[in-house]
Amino acid sequence: MPNHMWMREDHNAFAATVKRFFDEEITPNKDAWTEAGVIPKSLWKKAGTLGILGATFPEAHGGLGLSRHFDAVTFLEQTKAGDSGWGVSVHNIAAHYITAFGTEEQKARWLPDLASGDKIAAIAMTEPGTGSDLQAVKTTALRDGNEYLINGAKTFITNGATADLIVLVAKTDPTAKGRGVSLIVVETEGLEGFAVGRRLKKMGMKRNDTAELSFTDVRVPLTNLIGTEEGQGFVQLMQQLPWERLILGYMALGASQCALEHTLTYVKERKAFGQRVMDFQNTRFKLAECATKIELLAAFCDQCLAELDAGQLTAEKAAMAKWWGTQTQCEIVDECLQLHGGYGYMSEYPISELYTDARVQKIYGGTNEIMKEVIARSLDLD
Repeated sequence: MPNHMWMREDHNAFAATVKRFFDEEITPNKDAWTEAGVIPKSLWKKAGTLGILGATFPEAHGGLGLSRHFDAVTFLEQTKAGDSGWGVSVHNIAAHYITAFGTEEQKARWLPDLASGDKIAAIAMTEPGTGSDLQAVKTTALRDGNEYLINGAKTFITNGATADLIVLVAKTDPTAKGRGVSLIVVETEGLEGFAVGRRLKKMGMKRNDTAELSFTDVRVPLTNLIGTEEGQGFVQLMQQLPWERLILGYMALGASQCALEHTLTYVKERKAFGQRVMDFQNTRFKLAECATKIELLAAFCDQCLAELDAGQLTAEKAAMAKWWGTQTQCEIVDECLQLHGGYGYMSEYPISELYTDARVQKIYGGTNEIMKEVIARSLDLD
């Protein structure tokens, strides 16, 4: 399996903590939480106590003040454990908009509870008619005295039904395009006009709380605008998207490793025509291909992470990590399921969940078709 050259002793110690958390808290409860379609809030508080949620938040605001490498460790360990149901990546992404662009008052107000797990965060971008086109959002947040009056609807929102805090993408100037978009924090508890709609049933990620949200004359203070200036939302989104897309690359990597490990165990034990499935040349060749793709994906993601640290990760490079990583994940999981034969189609085998969970990776975070468009624009094709 890949050897990440950036991982030092402190990263390895943190990885051991995160791995133990998944082994003890999530893996034994997968079936019950899949049936419920949601992960209980108590898990978030346990993760907060261990420093998993706030690892990269500022120390002054309840975090550990560590680098983004530690979040990469969390997402790797989560997917290596075969889980994609816990919406920790979305929680941390939402919090990082506050960390990156919020005022000191906003950071002090919101980050400690997000670090401790006392509050769960979501980010509401997608609308029923917009998909990946963030400039086309129709949700509005219009000034009315010292408040914003919010109206609109969002869909496919991870952590949507349980979120206490939502980073909302809305138009503060409906006459403008990208420049009219702002990010506004919506605190949901007891909020008049805010409603959780359908809890969406999905092909995969069934433990993941995914919901529709509606906003009808919802009022929040003007001080809930992230930053100090309206119309900066699209710029803020574009600045954070490279990291978000690299996260998806690392999640694809961890899930691919998990699929390969489960398949290696299976083909060593399963017999067909008087020999182990592992003893067929086709099996060994397929596994060799998967292992090679995993090493290549790890090397590319690590290169992108180094460029991110240096402030040099471009939008197109991050798009490559997201597109190629998730495409590779789907190819690997498909090959691994095939090597399980009919048992791979049975829900009791982990490869079945890995397969159904993988498919959405090519859709969210910007579809892979959008990723290719981002890459193509950098090639001077005129």
